[in-house]
Amino acid sequence: MDILEKIVVDKKRELLLKKTVIPLKQLEASLLFQREPVSLANALRKSKTGVIAEHKRRSPSKSVINQNSSVQDIATGYMNAGACGMSVLTDTKYFGGSLDDLLIARAAVDFPLLRKEFIIDEYQIIEGRAFGADTVLLIAAILTRKQIKVLSELAKSLGLDVLLEVHNEEELVKSMMPSLDMLGVNNRNLKTFEVNLETSTALSHQIPDEFVKVSESGISSVSAINTLREFGYKGFLVGENFMKTTNPGESARQFIKQMAK
Repeated sequence: MDILEKIVVDKKRELLLKKTVIPLKQLEASLLFQREPVSLANALRKSKTGVIAEHKRRSPSKSVINQNSSVQDIATGYMNAGACGMSVLTDTKYFGGSLDDLLIARAAVDFPLLRKEFIIDEYQIIEGRAFGADTVLLIAAILTRKQIKVLSELAKSLGLDVLLEVHNEEELVKSMMPSLDMLGVNNRNLKTFEVNLETSTALSHQIPDEFVKVSESGISSVSAINTLREFGYKGFLVGENFMKTTNPGESARQFIKQMAK
């Protein structure tokens, strides 16, 4: 099995346990479930920077990235730096994240939060809403078209934005549907972990203008963002470039400051 297949197998086991411990009714009764979500897609459309800053402790490809920084400090730092929103990884086994990270970030900031997770079940959409997410990520590589439709329509019915992530033309073609807000192109091959920004440029012309275009992974310079803008991208997910430093919020501030020059 490749890493994605392993993650999905583990996620199915995790969900079986979660559903027995926390029923849907309990999630739907949470205070945050009643909160009005903030649209990340709208924020990106209006933004001059388009930066979505990520909180990520580790990854299968890079092992430990940053285990020491406070989620609250990072979230506040990203918002004050001028980021459009924040991506919060909630997978524990492979990325060292948790739903508590999402909850802490939600308590600290009022800009859009993206729950970055390997979503395969409707339970996770409702869970994300209950823990304060404004946007959910769906990954085309692990979902059928029918699953994408069911999950995205549920998210929309709950007021959440949907970012659909693709890695190639085949995934893009099978995934496009009205219930998506943003189409994200991941420049990292999740089987080999190689990163190539040309993945974004090559697929850009096949993404209709009705969707906000987001480029993900491997973005470490302002020049890369300027190049991607020429291909219609309005969102840029930047994670390791900030998280590998001792002060991710300050790193984001300096990066966004450079964009204004």
